[in-house]
Amino acid sequence: MLFMYFGQFTDVAFYILRIALALVAGWGAITAALTRADAFEVAGRQAKPIWVAILGICTVVMIVPFRMSILAIVACVFIGIYWFDVRPQLKEILNNSGGW
Repeated sequence: MLFMYFGQFTDVAFYILRIALALVAGWGAITAALTRADAFEVAGRQAKPIWVAILGICTVVMIVPFRMSILAIVACVFIGIYWFDVRPQLKEILNNSGGW
């Protein structure tokens, strides 16, 4: 009986996690779309349309209701790369807060 409730709990937890990650990916796509295109070039990253497309696809992958598949894991990796690597570098470039 306990395992039945645990299964329901994990299903709900994964559903909430996927919705949260879909929101984060969607917000990332919006912020990438609103960022100047030359900032991506200065940062040495992929072009702006590529990041907008990647994050848009990640949003769709996280919304589609299947279990934690390999696509969802890859989407999580791309979302993390954008928020923890690309976005801070873009903010640094756009805020003119260089080391000099």
